[in-house]
Amino acid sequence: MAELDKEARDQIRKLIQQQVVPAVGCTEPMAVALCTARAKENLGCMPEKITALLSKNILKNAMGVGIPGTGMVGLPIAIALGALIGKSEYQLEVIKDLTPETLQEGKDYLKNDPITIQLKEGDVDKLYVEVICQAGQKCSVSIIAGSHTHFVYERINDKVLYDKRKTVDGETEENDIQLTLRRVYDYAMFSPLDELEFIRKTKDYNMRAAAESLKGNYGHCLGKTMDRPLSHGIFGNSIFSHIISKTASACDARMGGAMIPVMSNSGSGNQGICATNPVVVYALENENTDEELIRALTLSHLTAIYIKQSLGTLSALCGCVVASIGSSCGITYLMGGDYSHICHSVKNMIATLTGMICDGAKPSCSLKICSGVSMALWSAMLSMENQYVTSAEGIIDDDVDQSIRNLTSIGKNAMCTTDDKVLDIMTHKNHC
Repeated sequence: MAELDKEARDQIRKLIQQQVVPAVGCTEPMAVALCTARAKENLGCMPEKITALLSKNILKNAMGVGIPGTGMVGLPIAIALGALIGKSEYQLEVIKDLTPETLQEGKDYLKNDPITIQLKEGDVDKLYVEVICQAGQKCSVSIIAGSHTHFVYERINDKVLYDKRKTVDGETEENDIQLTLRRVYDYAMFSPLDELEFIRKTKDYNMRAAAESLKGNYGHCLGKTMDRPLSHGIFGNSIFSHIISKTASACDARMGGAMIPVMSNSGSGNQGICATNPVVVYALENENTDEELIRALTLSHLTAIYIKQSLGTLSALCGCVVASIGSSCGITYLMGGDYSHICHSVKNMIATLTGMICDGAKPSCSLKICSGVSMALWSAMLSMENQYVTSAEGIIDDDVDQSIRNLTSIGKNAMCTTDDKVLDIMTHKNHC
């Protein structure tokens, strides 16, 4: 046992609370809508023209995803609604005031083709959103970079309100505590329970999203399909099938444009879902205690945050890889595993899922998430049998933190060419 001091615990809790926040819809188009809302607020009137300059990773993740409450896909309607009804104070819930009337206003606004969307040239952060709003002789510019709600620049006409662009490097914030897997484990296991109570909101949000999604037909309906008799005949009416169903359902709804808030992790709603629902379902069906559930959720979410510290907010690596490593850790703990077992689960996950590409946010993300969650269960089960991938195999190192760095170096650096090719394919298909 290595109990952290109060100052360290406070820093880690602050980090989790910064990275685990509510979001409505896919976070990339919502970041663009948020930036638009701020630029419009500064402009003081409805823009006649809006230009969005985006990094390739933002563009990739916003092209094919449903926008909540609209029945529409892609950035134009998100930008229009950000200008019409968006409130920057809502952060990633920026368009939560949407009504049928304001949706029609957004559609009418688009008829005049006032929006231009372009790839931002030059060397910018992988998460970069620049929105320029113009009306008459007035011009307002807002820039988000580094994380989905991090404004780094604002200007009205020639007056710069502030400029923090030089401090943006895409890495962890200076005041973020640097983690190790041991530190993650110690925080989750030994912190006073009342200090961890806030993590319960992830269960409340993301399990509610799974339940709400069953009221409609969203995305590829993977969650609903897993609940049907044929699926039960194949997979059984089991903890496994229930975990897949509850995780996929929430993702189906989010990617399908349901007006359902979820609790995100590290800027991704899907990562938040993937780090939450498998752990919750396993704990409920395994009859773990409430304390064990809270500690498992903390372990899951903080593991994902830790991995993202070196991977970056957006990358060529599918976020389900990171989040399902977190859920595997949480489930391993719920199975009775100790720190050694959790390290083995992480190694099993890295040995299996490394290299899964991110080809944008879209309905089929639920399929990738279920691949990750399935492996999370396999990895946990194997680790509890003291079976794990060793340093004699592939990219795994004896040191679990080095194994994680091996994963993130591939996802952040080695897969950059893959990222370029994915975007090239996505933007040059026949229907684009």
